[in-house]
Amino acid sequence: MNWIHILVVVFGLCVFEIISSVDNAIVNAHVLRTMPEKFRKWFLVWGLFFAVFVVRGLLPFIIVWLVNTNLSFVQVFSFVFSNNPEIAHYVELSKPLLLLGGGIYLFFVFLSWLFLEEKKYAFLVEGFIHRRGVWFYSIASIFLTGVIYYCLKYNPLLALSATIGATAFFITDGFKNNAQEQEKKLLSQHLSAFSKILYLEILDMSFSIDGVIGAFAFTISVPLILIGNGLGALVVREVTVRGIDLISKFAYLKNGAMYSIGMLGILMALESFGQEFPFWLAPLNTILLLSFFLFLSYREISAAKNTRKKRA
Repeated sequence: MNWIHILVVVFGLCVFEIISSVDNAIVNAHVLRTMPEKFRKWFLVWGLFFAVFVVRGLLPFIIVWLVNTNLSFVQVFSFVFSNNPEIAHYVELSKPLLLLGGGIYLFFVFLSWLFLEEKKYAFLVEGFIHRRGVWFYSIASIFLTGVIYYCLKYNPLLALSATIGATAFFITDGFKNNAQEQEKKLLSQHLSAFSKILYLEILDMSFSIDGVIGAFAFTISVPLILIGNGLGALVVREVTVRGIDLISKFAYLKNGAMYSIGMLGILMALESFGQEFPFWLAPLNTILLLSFFLFLSYREISAAKNTRKKRA
């Protein structure tokens, strides 16, 4: 792996982590505004520790370990800092299991957003699909059944990986769906600052799972994932403190994040069945989609400014 390869992957991971954490940053910012200054600083310091070093630091190891039952957690951890060919062989063999589970998870995240979430429509078809949101569960179930049917013919172990990916989605989706309701309670009720911090920490951890799982679409190198996701998380923290009002103006940023997640899910699933892609495809997919939806957002901001000038 040369330096160009490393830089492209790390940059793509950083961008993906930032855009996939936009919702988390917005929720954090809204709740932090209701808290005293000292508690805001406490959350930003300790929240950074848990979100970056604990969750994003440990979760890649845990994921690799879960798909390598022949290895102990210590062996998986040592694999990152050594060139043991035997452990590398086990990890390479488990790659399809990791990619399919992650791919199903990410694709379901995308489908859930497309069918169920309120959004700023970038395309007319988004409104059409959203009005038929009840079909999400049917389509997700049929899709999962089709994948499992193919897996049983191709590699039965992949079928288990697909169901684990779907299970992980529905578990974490429960946390996220509850986030909006809990945010309203936190903003409307006089809860203690400590209670709000505890809630934000738990929410932070659940949101970080998308970024970590999606990172495996870029690479299975845990050190690169740690660097890319860590840098992205640091940027998100800065946005939470200083730039949340600016980010909120880019109405289609979430659309870009979700389409990127959907494409990464598809790439991971295809790669698990033996399809090979160049290392730059996942970063390029993320950057192009983000650029396109940033352009749509900027165009809308400019149009709104011109309208206000004409009225004035």
